[in-house]
Amino acid sequence: MNVGDRVRLLTGREEGIVTRLLSDELVEVAIDNDFTIPVLRREVVVVAAEETKAFGQSAAAIASEKKAAATGAAHAARAAKASGNSTSAPQPAKSEGPAPVKADKTMAPPVQKGLYLALTHQSPELLALYLVNHTERDVLYTFGEDRQGKYRALRAEKLEAKAASPALGHWHLKDFDQWPAAVVQLLPYKFNGTEAFELLTKRLQFKAASFYTSRQPNVPVLQREAYLFQLDEKPAAPVVIAPEKLAETLKAQLTGNAPAKPAAVAPAPEPAKAIVAPSHEVDLHLEALLPEGAEGMSNTAILKLQLEAFEDTLSRALATNMHEIVFIHGSGNGTLRKELHKLLSRNRDIKFFEDSKKEKFGYGATLVRLK
Repeated sequence: MNVGDRVRLLTGREEGIVTRLLSDELVEVAIDNDFTIPVLRREVVVVAAEETKAFGQSAAAIASEKKAAATGAAHAARAAKASGNSTSAPQPAKSEGPAPVKADKTMAPPVQKGLYLALTHQSPELLALYLVNHTERDVLYTFGEDRQGKYRALRAEKLEAKAASPALGHWHLKDFDQWPAAVVQLLPYKFNGTEAFELLTKRLQFKAASFYTSRQPNVPVLQREAYLFQLDEKPAAPVVIAPEKLAETLKAQLTGNAPAKPAAVAPAPEPAKAIVAPSHEVDLHLEALLPEGAEGMSNTAILKLQLEAFEDTLSRALATNMHEIVFIHGSGNGTLRKELHKLLSRNRDIKFFEDSKKEKFGYGATLVRLK
């Protein structure tokens, strides 16, 4: 049994996708691509490819695929949520397993204009990566991979409007857990245009919770089915260069008195910093956050500092694909604990949270299980 296998529960009629191998006896299964549950390996059976060929899709599988297609299309249409992140995907099929079931074309609305990273099947177990420019402007782009904070540039060139790049790489589904983060930089431009655009940098770390739901049956330009991820979810805002500043800069350059950094040129973006995973247990007590002391700080300022440390730590834990993390907040009057639980209950990347190690912390620590 591998990540990405479609399985059926022996104790019921539900079907789902194996998204993670938790241990030798336990796997995580995404039911209808909606929620995940841990299941004993002996309580699930892999749905063989021969079953689909002989009997067609089961009702559960059809319902699951339609729901996945509708969810992915709605997400792309909204184009307003930053993923991990990247973004985030049920994990892929094993090499000898069946190819992913095709989405119901009637469920997916047309793909909106934008810049996309598309992954298409070259074979049941091999995917090719393409950059798709579904806009009216040409784009200069770079593509690279980030493995544990080590970046490697792979390609840089111009991509014309309404065009797709050559294959940027090939990734195996069986290695889904080891896929690097895809790092794409995009600079739209239009020859003889009157607007300049900001450089857009996007880092995509694929996760099992949203990969299959991103499938589109007929991607523009490529004209085939692909897993589709929008890179410009927030349209690039034109940076209009003031004419008087441009004239001053050109005059200074011609006379040899150009400033060190021309006024009409935007500052170069800072290089991306590697995200460091936090420790498994994080102490939010004030003395742990400010060892040098915090005399004169109000209770409101202290709470704000603790919540900022919590949010920063949680975001790093999610970005580095941690499975769980413990926040030590103390019991006290319960204010910090209540605020943490309120934030956790609103976060869709949280599987569940509960009081941790009561024999050690009482009600002073919270265990957070991440998707």
